Amino acid sequence: MPTLTSNEIALLVIVGCTLALIVSNRVRPDLVALLVLLSLGLSGIIRPDQALAGFSQPAVITIVGLFAITAALERTGVVQWLAGRLARLGGGGEARMTAVFMLAGALLSLAMNNIAAGAVLLPAAVSVARRAQVRPARLLIPLAFGTLLGGMATLFTTANIVISGSLQAQGQRALTMLDFLPIGGLTALAGAGYMLTVGRRLLPDRESVVRSTMPIADLSQTYQLAERLWEVRVQPDSPLVRQPLSNSVIGAQLGATVLAIWHGREARIPPAPNDMIAANDILLVLGREDRVRQLASQGTTIGRTVQPHDRRLGLPVHLTEVLIAPRSPAIGQTLKDLRFRSKFGLTTVALWREGRSYRTDVGDFVLQAGDALLMVGPNSAVRTLSDEPGYIVLDQGYTAHAPDPVRARWAVLITVLVLLLSALGLVPTAEAMLAGAAALVLTRCLTMEDAYRAIEWRVVVLIAGMLPIGTALAATGLAGRIGLLFSNELAGAGPLALIAGLYLFTVALTQFVGGQVAALTVGPLAVSAAVNLRIDPAAAGVAVAMACSVAFLSPFAHPVNVLMMGPGGYKFSDFARVGLGLTLLCFVMLLVGLRLIWGVPL
Repeated sequence: MPTLTSNEIALLVIVGCTLALIVSNRVRPDLVALLVLLSLGLSGIIRPDQALAGFSQPAVITIVGLFAITAALERTGVVQWLAGRLARLGGGGEARMTAVFMLAGALLSLAMNNIAAGAVLLPAAVSVARRAQVRPARLLIPLAFGTLLGGMATLFTTANIVISGSLQAQGQRALTMLDFLPIGGLTALAGAGYMLTVGRRLLPDRESVVRSTMPIADLSQTYQLAERLWEVRVQPDSPLVRQPLSNSVIGAQLGATVLAIWHGREARIPPAPNDMIAANDILLVLGREDRVRQLASQGTTIGRTVQPHDRRLGLPVHLTEVLIAPRSPAIGQTLKDLRFRSKFGLTTVALWREGRSYRTDVGDFVLQAGDALLMVGPNSAVRTLSDEPGYIVLDQGYTAHAPDPVRARWAVLITVLVLLLSALGLVPTAEAMLAGAAALVLTRCLTMEDAYRAIEWRVVVLIAGMLPIGTALAATGLAGRIGLLFSNELAGAGPLALIAGLYLFTVALTQFVGGQVAALTVGPLAVSAAVNLRIDPAAAGVAVAMACSVAFLSPFAHPVNVLMMGPGGYKFSDFARVGLGLTLLCFVMLLVGLRLIWGVPL
């Protein structure tokens, strides 16, 4: 094999550094993508216009349109209406609930991104589990896996769209819905059968954080609130008198939280940051004993009148749990940074992360995806928060947008029309999605401001910045060189073995970097290898795309898994134990589908 050129070596270094940075999680993936784009352009590996061309690729336009359509289905109440119907349909035995929510997740994923499908069904699943007295851990992994399996059967999954773009970049035809539906649909059905028989027996049956729709006593027990709940009486000579809560030592120095103030016969639940502390006020304080006891030096009397068995914690408070969604703008910031209490009028009293409850200095924790926050506040404030992007209220009563029958019908009609036009190849997918988004705005299912807010720009930048890697691989000849290497090594084993090898490599990579990055890196190589072996490149593309959805072995392989971690009380090993058999089954179904449906020779 000829010696590598300087451009080929530079490209290998760039790709290696890219994967290392993403796996290390020290730099945001979208920033890594911008660095890739700049490196390829400034190094002369590709022309500047080629480096920037990712932002105009059909794959990027398709994803932008998909975000808008997803937002319209949510804002018109379509998906919430469906979730409510499923909640009623899911009543009964655990097997029936598992089947209903797996099927629902799969169906919604045909037209929505997986994260949105999982997020909208999560409160409904929790509500059904509560009524049936089934622990959420028995339902939420099946729900997450259902959305991933559904993503295999549609073009409208980010990784699938990216692979289609890789094919187009190398002069091949774009993929359509009909390329994925037969083999992906059969795999999804087989996966559902596995979860209803074998997988369900491997699910954990432990307690979880989710109690937002349970009685308050259960919620306080889960977060262990009663052991840190104190009554603090302010003496007339206390230096706390005539101080606003925000300036007092209670929160700023001691990291405790004031849940309520009794001022004579008046109760402030929860108090505002600017509420003044008066003589003889009684404060209900949540915090560690060693911290709260320090208030004795501030001229207060500390007592403990609330008992763990008290269902109302001595107060008519409403406790609500809120999840930090994947890709939430709150990730990486603290509640203090966000000025959360001032903005939303809600007091956060505890945080649940990786199986542990934190009740002190909650405002100083850097928020992560999947964190569960226990909050106290009025219903109106909770409803306002439920409409805020990036937060998921685990109470179905707050998650339903007021349905608009006329606009909901328009949203469904436009979505179905877009799917049909794309599936039948009558209109290019990117144009169909963009036209659908425009039609949703024209019919007032969505405003332009809503559409802009719905677009996850991090994903757009990630894909647009990484797509030029495929162009660089082709321009330098490295894609052909690697494809030829694959061909020489695996040609004796046959085309099916080549595609199987690419599939397994992509599955392994997905567990570490996620399906989007795996599709962006493996896609161009898979297409080139298929061309060199004279295998249908579309078949190789479908196999690699489906592998990007096989994110069953790790909670961090896909954001929808992260979303279920806290509410389900899952451990890392739970996904590997349940997902290993499903991963093997998907591999077998892929081989069968490639042989029987795509006609790939042995």
